[in-house]
This record gives sequence, structure tokens and C-alpha cells, in this order.
Amino acid sequence: MRPAVQKRILIVDDNVDAATSLALLLRGMGHEVFVAHDGRAALVDLSRIRPDLALLDIAMPGMSGYDVARQIRARLGSAVRIVALTGFGLPEDRARALEAGFDQHMVKPADAAFLKSLLG
Repeated sequence: MRPAVQKRILIVDDNVDAATSLALLLRGMGHEVFVAHDGRAALVDLSRIRPDLALLDIAMPGMSGYDVARQIRARLGSAVRIVALTGFGLPEDRARALEAGFDQHMVKPADAAFLKSLLG
């Protein structure tokens, strides 16, 4: 079943299995999904992809999800919704994510109902 409006979604996660599983879920919902396994790769393709939604892991080697979120926000402004998808779920983790430019914070594993609410 196709969603009313197909979204362009960028997933950035160094865990290949987690990124692949999430991409399959979102593609199954009818969305166009792009996957990068590190922050630098995601930023290289950002202007071509122009995502509606970016789902970013926080703890990645080389460039953290916080740094990636700041770069995405600087380049695309409010045109993209940025969501932290992380194992870090303490209140201070949520606060740090919001300070870095994330719109929302979700603890792994991704909840399908929450994802649908983001995309609706």
C-alpha cells in the first residue's frame, strides 16, 4: 500500500544490519530510502538526495550524528526533519540531540508506529 505522499528518507547508521532493516521497513511503506553508513558519505550525497526526513544514529566513527545533524541543518534548514535514532535514551541525551538540531529523539529499535506518525 502506497502512502498518500511518498517521502525521501535518509538513514545514516554505521550498523549495516540496522540500516538495511530500517530501509526495508520504510521502502515497504512506499517511501524512497537512501542509506549511508557514515556521516561524511551522507553529507556528500545530501544535495542530490534532499531528504524530507533524516534518521541519524548518534554514535558513529569519524563523525557523530550530532555533527551530521548540525551540517544537515546548516545546509537544508527546516526543509528536512531530523530524528536521532540511537541507543542513548537518557534525558540528557535527548536534550543534547535537540541542542544539536534534531527535531526528535527515538531510542533503538525503531518503532514502526512512531515512524508512521513521523511520515503521516
